[in-house]
Amino acid sequence: MSTGKQIEEMIRAVAAKDIRAAGGYHALSGGARKKVLEALDKNGLKALTQLIKESKRKSFKAADKRFLDIAKGDVATPVYLLDETLIEENMRIMRYVKDRTGCRVLHALKAYASFATFPVMRRYLDGVCASGLNEARLGREEFKKEVHTFAAAYSEKEIGQILRHSDVVIFNSFHQLRQYGPPARARGVEIGLRVNPGHSEVAAEMYNPCAPNSRLGVVYDVFKEEFQAHRKITDGLHFHAMCEQNSDVLERVLRSFEKLYGQYIRGLKWVNFGGGHHITRDDYDLERLIRLINAFKKRYGVQVYLEPGEASVLNAGVLVSTVLDVVKNKMEIAIMDASAEAHMPDVLIMPYRPHVLGSSQAGRKRYAYRLAGPSCLAGDVMGDYSFDRPLKRGDRLVFADMALYSIVKNTTFNGMNLPDIAVMRDGGRIYPVKRFGYRDYRNRQS
Repeated sequence: MSTGKQIEEMIRAVAAKDIRAAGGYHALSGGARKKVLEALDKNGLKALTQLIKESKRKSFKAADKRFLDIAKGDVATPVYLLDETLIEENMRIMRYVKDRTGCRVLHALKAYASFATFPVMRRYLDGVCASGLNEARLGREEFKKEVHTFAAAYSEKEIGQILRHSDVVIFNSFHQLRQYGPPARARGVEIGLRVNPGHSEVAAEMYNPCAPNSRLGVVYDVFKEEFQAHRKITDGLHFHAMCEQNSDVLERVLRSFEKLYGQYIRGLKWVNFGGGHHITRDDYDLERLIRLINAFKKRYGVQVYLEPGEASVLNAGVLVSTVLDVVKNKMEIAIMDASAEAHMPDVLIMPYRPHVLGSSQAGRKRYAYRLAGPSCLAGDVMGDYSFDRPLKRGDRLVFADMALYSIVKNTTFNGMNLPDIAVMRDGGRIYPVKRFGYRDYRNRQS
C-alpha cells in the first residue's frame, strides 16, 4: 500500500475511533506521521491521543498474564524480568509527544540503566541524561546518542572524562560554571545552568528538589546578580521540580519558572524541563503536556528537553520471587528469596507497598500473608497481602513495576546475590542477560 493510502486510512480510522489507528500510526515513517498530524484537526488529534493511550493500556493488561505464566514455569528466581515489548510501548508514547511538539526526550539513567534494552529505546529517544561520570560513560558507550550530564558538583579529577563523554554539561553553581565552563566550551560541549524554579508539589521532602535549603539549582536571588556576566557562555537553563507527577503540576511549575527567569530565556538554545514527568502513566494528560511545550517554544524560540526516567520503563518489568518458607507469628509470614532491603530498596526508602500480581490488600481475599525477605533486617518486609488460595513453599510471586529504581539501587546486603536480569522479547522468549554470583559480591568489598 502506498504511503498516501496509508495516511488516508489512518485519517478514516481516527475519525471512526478505531483502536487499530494507534498501531497504524506507530508503523508509519516519520514523514508520514507528520502528514497525519497536519491533516487532523484539534478534535482529531485528541482522538488519536486517546486511541494511542487505550492501545497501550491493552498491551500492558495482556502482559500481566504473560508474567504470571512465566512465574509458573521453571525460570530461576529471584529474577528481574524486563518486557521489551512493553518498554517499546512506553517509547511510542514518548515519540508521539516528540512528533506533536518537536521537543527532545532524554532517558534518565538514574532510574534505569539496563543497557540490554537500549537498542529498542534509542530508536525512539534522543539520548540520555547522566548524574556523573559512570552514567555519562555508559550513555556514550551503550546508548550512543546525546549525553547530558548534571551533578550537584563536579570533581577536578573527573571533569575531564565527564566532558569527553558528554554533549551537554549542566552546572549547579556559578562557581563551577566559571571553573569548568571554559574547558567545556573548548571541547565543544554545550553548557547549561540548573536553576530553582521556585515552585514544587513533591510531598516527601527528601524527594523535593525545591525544598527549603535544597542544594539543587541556583536560587533566583543569586541568579539575577550573576547571570549576565555568564550569559555568553551559557547555552541553556535546566530545572527539575517533579516526582511521579502529571502535567498539571508541570503547568504550575512552569508558571513560577517563567515569572522568575522568563526575561533571561530569549537568546538561549534550550530549556530543559527536567524529569519526574509520568508521561506513560494511564491517567497522564498528554494533551496538556503537548500544549505547554508548544506554547513555551513559541514564546521563547528555544528547544525544549524532557528527562523522564521512570516513565521509560513504567510497569514494563517485574521481579519474580519464590516462597522459601511460611512461618507464623500471629499471622502467616511468607519468606521470599527476594529482599525488600537488598533488591527493591525504595519499598523501604520511599516507602511504598509494591503490587503483587493476583493479590489484593490484606483482608480483601481469604488468605492473608505478610511478605518478607530472607535478610537479617527485622524490617525486611514488602507488605501485607491477601490471596485467593493459600501460599505454599515453592510458589512464585510476581512483584510489579520493578524495572525502575530497583536494578540501579540494589545491594548485596548480607552477602545475598543480586537477582538475575532477563529480557523478554521475540513474542515472549526469555533471554537471560546477567547472572550474579560470589565474585560480584566479593569484588564490591575490596
